[in-house]
Amino acid sequence: MLDKLQLVAERYAEMAERAAQPDFYNDPKAATKLLREQKQLEPIVEAYRKYQKTLRESRDLREMLDGTLDPDMRELCQEEYTQAKKDLEDLEQQLKILLLPRDPNDDKDVIVEIRGGVGGEESALFAHSLFRMYSMYADRRGWKVELMNYNETELGGVKEADFVISGEGAYSRLKFESGVHRVQRVPETESGGRVHTSTATVAVLPEMDTVDVDIRPEDIEMQVFRSSGAGGQHINKTSSAVRLIHKPSGIVVSCQEERSQVQNREKCMQMLASKLYEIEQNRINDQVTSERRSQVGTGMRNERIRTYNFPQGRVTDHRIGLTLYKIDAIMDGDLDELIDALVTADQAEKLQKQE
Repeated sequence: MLDKLQLVAERYAEMAERAAQPDFYNDPKAATKLLREQKQLEPIVEAYRKYQKTLRESRDLREMLDGTLDPDMRELCQEEYTQAKKDLEDLEQQLKILLLPRDPNDDKDVIVEIRGGVGGEESALFAHSLFRMYSMYADRRGWKVELMNYNETELGGVKEADFVISGEGAYSRLKFESGVHRVQRVPETESGGRVHTSTATVAVLPEMDTVDVDIRPEDIEMQVFRSSGAGGQHINKTSSAVRLIHKPSGIVVSCQEERSQVQNREKCMQMLASKLYEIEQNRINDQVTSERRSQVGTGMRNERIRTYNFPQGRVTDHRIGLTLYKIDAIMDGDLDELIDALVTADQAEKLQKQE
C-alpha cells in the first residue's frame, strides 16, 4: 500500500508542477481533466502526508522511550506514543478506503425517478413525500433540482416524478436510494384511523450524455403532446411536451417541464441515454453474481430497501439493519446519517473483498 501511495504522491506533485506552467490553460479541456484528477487525489495525498508525519513522530517517541528518561517524561512520552500508534492505525484504515476503486459515475449528476407503487392514492401521496424529501436534501447540500416530468393526482399525490439533481457528488450520495420504499401510516384518505402499508419505487441513474451511449435515430419514435393539467408546472396551449419511445428496448421517456419542444426533446434524450446505460450495466453485473449487490445489497428496483413507520416515528434501512427514530427530520431532508451509514457499509464490503 505504501508503494502505491508514494506513486500517487509523485503523480500529484507532477500535476501541481504542470498546473503552475504559464501555458497550462492553452488547452482548456486538458487543463480541466488534470485539475479534476488532482482534486480526486488531494485527500489521498493529504492523508498520506499526515501518515508519514505521524510515523516519524512515533519513531522519535520510540527512540526516546528506549533511552534514559525521568519518570514524568517517560509517562508523557508513553501517552504520546500510544496515541501516535492509534492515529497510525486510523490513518491506515482511512488510506485503505481512499485507495478503493472509485465508481466512475460518482461525480455525475443524477436522474431520479419516483413512482407510486402498491396502495392506490396513499402510494401517490407517499411518492410526493419522497419527492419533497429528496428536494429538501438537495437544498441542504446546495444542489439544484430540475423537474423533467411530474404527473400529479387530484389529491396532491404523485403518480410519477422525474427530476435531475445537479451538484458535486450527487450520484455518490444518492446511488443507494434505488429500490422500493415502504410507508406505514394512517392515510389522509382513511377515516377509521387504521394504519396502512403502501410503497413507492425510486430509481437513481447517473445522468449520461448522449455521446456516452450509442442511440440510433431510426430506433426512436417521437410523440408530442400538451402538458397535462395537474401534472405540468406550465399548462401549454401548444404541444411542447415530448415523449420518446426507444423501439428496441421499449423504454418510454417524457418531459413536459420546459417551454419548448426542442428543450424537452433534449432532456428526453439524456434520460433515455441514462436508462440504456443502466440496462447495459445491469447486464454486465448479472454476469458476475457477487457484483450484482455492489450497492449495499440493492440496486434492484423491486427490492424493499427502507420502511418509514410514522406511528412509531422510525425509519429502518433493511440492507444494513439501521433504525433511526427521527422520521420527521428525515422526511424534511435530513438524510446524511442514513447515507453515511450506507457509504460506510459499502466501503467495508469492498475492503473485505480486497482482503
